[in-house]
Amino acid sequence: MIRFPAEWEKQCALWIAWPDDNSGFGAQLADVERSYRLIAAIVSQRQKLLILYKNPAQRRHIEALLDKSCPGIRFLQADYDDIWVRDTAPLSIFRDKQMQLLNFRFNGWGGKYPCQADNALNRRLHNRGVCGDTPLLDVELVLEGGSIDSDGQGTLLTTRQCLLNCNRNPGLTKQAIAARLQRLLGVQKIHWIDQHNLAGDDTDVHIDTLARFCSPESIAYSSCDDENDVHFPGLANMAEQFRSIRTLHGQPYHLHALPLPAAIIDAQGQRLPANYANFLLINGAVLAPVYDDARDETALARLAACFPDREVFAIPCRSLIHQYGGLHCMSMHFPQQRS
Repeated sequence: MIRFPAEWEKQCALWIAWPDDNSGFGAQLADVERSYRLIAAIVSQRQKLLILYKNPAQRRHIEALLDKSCPGIRFLQADYDDIWVRDTAPLSIFRDKQMQLLNFRFNGWGGKYPCQADNALNRRLHNRGVCGDTPLLDVELVLEGGSIDSDGQGTLLTTRQCLLNCNRNPGLTKQAIAARLQRLLGVQKIHWIDQHNLAGDDTDVHIDTLARFCSPESIAYSSCDDENDVHFPGLANMAEQFRSIRTLHGQPYHLHALPLPAAIIDAQGQRLPANYANFLLINGAVLAPVYDDARDETALARLAACFPDREVFAIPCRSLIHQYGGLHCMSMHFPQQRS
């Protein structure tokens, strides 16, 4: 039996890749690093934190930023193209209760960006023994972690626009991709959401910017109540889709609308993909993106209601989205091996 666990299950570790001067943040880098420092402090108190860095000078810089009392941090030197490890790190599955890592191909979000180092990262780290005796299976399928979300019981959320895009797996039909996901992840049901991307999103519509499972019976999703916002009709249509889909047991989902932040525009006049669905779950906590926006408090309260047994931490992400990713995108969790 194969099972793709949900993010809210017990975790053993979280991976992040530390940004540097080549990460494209420019003047926002110092703010981004402050957010990384806050994330590191919160995560390392609850589980192991693996920090990827590129060279010894960067490691010294990171160590100078971090609280010396932070436990559970392990540094890993590696070359990487981008910091968005949600899309480049391996996915974890359980096969007959034994954890395995799946190393899907990464092609730079459909050939948009250089990706040679990112595509080689997992195998190189595994060959160095970073993952211990957990096996890593190379998979000849392009798939990014942010493009799917699991309820831990055999159901996936995804978007047609990403998984069926010809820039990922040309020649594979919807049925062929579904069959591979069924075989690799133990999937029994896929909700194929039909939705345009948020402005500024260059992933071809990753689901983790739009909607996430909060339990096998509930979904939190991005919504918009401003009829003058360009996203209003598309997100209203997406909400209708969520009202029509059913759980594996045929029940409607409990739905939780997360407001869309007001438009954040970069120096080139491009709207950035700010949203609250890109939250991160770790042991005992929810890390929630905030944008110095009037809707931050509403989003935090609604996420607290979705996860009543977890502490909610607000993580400043206004600068982070200047490279079109977010809090969930910059991290990858690994589940705890069950006995």
